[in-house]
Amino acid sequence: MSLSIDVFNSGYKPVPNPPGWTAPQQATWPATTASLISGSTDALLVDALITTAEGERLASWVRESGKNLTTVYITHGHLDHFFGAGPTLAAFPQAQLASLPEVVSQAQTSARSLESWRGWLGGQFDEKAAIPTALTSDELEIDGHVVRPLVLGRSDGVINSVVHVPDLATVVSGDVAYNNIHMWLWRSTPDTRTEWLATLDALAALRPERIITGHKDPDAPDDDARRVLDQSRRYIEDFDRAVAGSTSVPDLVGRMMEKYAAYGNLYTLIAAAASQFDD
Repeated sequence: MSLSIDVFNSGYKPVPNPPGWTAPQQATWPATTASLISGSTDALLVDALITTAEGERLASWVRESGKNLTTVYITHGHLDHFFGAGPTLAAFPQAQLASLPEVVSQAQTSARSLESWRGWLGGQFDEKAAIPTALTSDELEIDGHVVRPLVLGRSDGVINSVVHVPDLATVVSGDVAYNNIHMWLWRSTPDTRTEWLATLDALAALRPERIITGHKDPDAPDDDARRVLDQSRRYIEDFDRAVAGSTSVPDLVGRMMEKYAAYGNLYTLIAAAASQFDD
């Protein structure tokens, strides 16, 4: 039996009283995905969301697959991709929570990091969540099929890895690419944006036909690799130009919204814009 991939999308979740938010509508955290790569009997889960409620829903979804979960693989160290793993690990105690060593070393578990996440999501997550352990191999096997976790470089502030599924010409990209959602460019600089573009080039070099992004609008039309790569590159380039030409947060947000009003999660853009004008 060949491999298959199913995707769980958390949808958007309210952010209570986020810093810098003055718009009348509710601020939200971007819709986030977890991907189940399955063989005939075993499966591997890529990323595990963040809130306790999401974690419970995710665990039920994985149980309903009927597969034997062997690994929960974490693409990068941002809490919104692994602090929700607890319920799934409880349901599948034999499964390992793991990532590549470069990712494990950057897992956001410091007191300062937790304080930031509390500001965004209050007490919605388990602050004593399990931390990934380092893999000793750069290959994972699912019922005889090899999938490859790969570190491609920096994207939204940390080292990001992807999971390449050669049998399906698919890459589960974590936060290297986004799909119809404002990209997390908080505290980015011209240099870090250039680094992110280089990471997208490394992703393109894998020649995927499908890219499953870590943040995907539930109404995004597809996972077509060329479209996802093109829009991610263009967004970063447009943000870079908009920063250079803007004199204020509203100016920067307005320039981006001229092109990206249809994208999900306005708060991501506002937070990114505000970070470019910090005193």
